[in-house]
Amino acid sequence: MFDGVYFEFVQVALLITLFIFCALMCKMRLSSIYFPHTGEFLKNSISTSKLLFFLKWVGIVMMILALMSPVKDETYVLDPKDGYEIALILDASESMTARGFDRSNENLNRFDVVKSIVSDFITQRENDNIGLVVFGAFSFIASPLTYDENILNKIVSQLYIGMAGRYTALNTSLAQGVNLLKMSNSKTKVAILLTDGHSTPEVDKIPLDVAIEMAKKEGIKVYPIGIGMPHEYNREVLLKIANESGGVAFGASNASELKEVYARIDALEKSKIENESLSYTRYYYQFPLFVSLLALMLYIYLRNKRGYA
Repeated sequence: MFDGVYFEFVQVALLITLFIFCALMCKMRLSSIYFPHTGEFLKNSISTSKLLFFLKWVGIVMMILALMSPVKDETYVLDPKDGYEIALILDASESMTARGFDRSNENLNRFDVVKSIVSDFITQRENDNIGLVVFGAFSFIASPLTYDENILNKIVSQLYIGMAGRYTALNTSLAQGVNLLKMSNSKTKVAILLTDGHSTPEVDKIPLDVAIEMAKKEGIKVYPIGIGMPHEYNREVLLKIANESGGVAFGASNASELKEVYARIDALEKSKIENESLSYTRYYYQFPLFVSLLALMLYIYLRNKRGYA
């Protein structure tokens, strides 16, 4: 329990010399030094027994130890996780209302299918630190980076089409994904950008080259995914984003192909995320303080007890 305990104020130990000096040179006034205003309780007939001597010095020494503040630094290390730090960037623009993307249930719109597949992906990547960006006419961070897949999946389930506007600010969403990952210390940062449309120039205020440079500066690989028919999204833009950031561009015309895309991304080589350590200082002054008070109280009691010999 007390392994590694040290004193914050070692110099306080010098006080013991003062008490020793007074014990040798100020014997007649010893009681007034320790317990002022209690002289009337002291009896001349009380002998200086070994027990009283022991209690007195235990009280003094323990009080000095308490003032020296014994402490112990305890370090807690959070286990490192193997995986990526990933920004999932999801298109929630009006075009995601299109149906028929899932051939097994053509009544579902694209966004519902995407949310289901993304949730499965999050569940499988339990060692990854994942954040979420949603975009339409503007983009926002729906969830910061977290290892808690339950919270993240709950957030995904509450997303809906149009919550970020009708149009598509593709470049701005990429920049927002970079902002999400830029504070990370991981060596492997990945952004998975999913869209089913073209960028809308009227609302997309950040140039594509600027967004790509932001990703490259932060060392972020971007894996763009275009869903729907090839003419519905800008394949050339997605290829440019992937090539310049070191990622790979994908296309998926239906739900089955989209699942395969996420499965390929899931097979990426994992990297080590640095562990975190927390330091906690535990104080132990209360133990010698308790012993000191107990010894001095017993000393006073016995010293003032009539007939004690």
